Amino acid sequence: MGLNIKDLKISTPAFEQGGRIPTRHTGEGEDVSPALEWQGVPEGTRQLSVICHDPDAPLPHGFTHWVIYGIPAGATGIPEGGGSAHTEGMSDFGKTGYGGPMPPPGHGDHHYYFWVYALDTEIDAAPGLTRHELLERIQDHVIEQNRIVGTYSR
Repeated sequence: MGLNIKDLKISTPAFEQGGRIPTRHTGEGEDVSPALEWQGVPEGTRQLSVICHDPDAPLPHGFTHWVIYGIPAGATGIPEGGGSAHTEGMSDFGKTGYGGPMPPPGHGDHHYYFWVYALDTEIDAAPGLTRHELLERIQDHVIEQNRIVGTYSR
């Protein structure tokens, strides 16, 4: 899957690009997903998907915090705590839904990538796909993608 970043933009009112994720959105706080907003969805988009991933986790493939698919092409975001309105996949916590940042204490800043993918197909799958399973399904169907990155440390 090649990287294609053009007009699709993603943001959140919770933090600035590269900023610290508020405790409310972490495992130390209320563990509620931040609101996400996007614009510039490309023509031909049939569905959107979102993944939150921490590549700094001390594991071979990082740590996946959130997987969502089946988001209608006309959607402009996900409200705070609103991921369950769509189909949620399996996080590396072993459950569906959002699991907030909770890096090992003293491990320094971790970077949390909130990716949005505009797809030229619809993902018709039951809840529970992992990040790897979703990426495999969408690899030939991404029209465009973009991300916002937040940081957190304990």
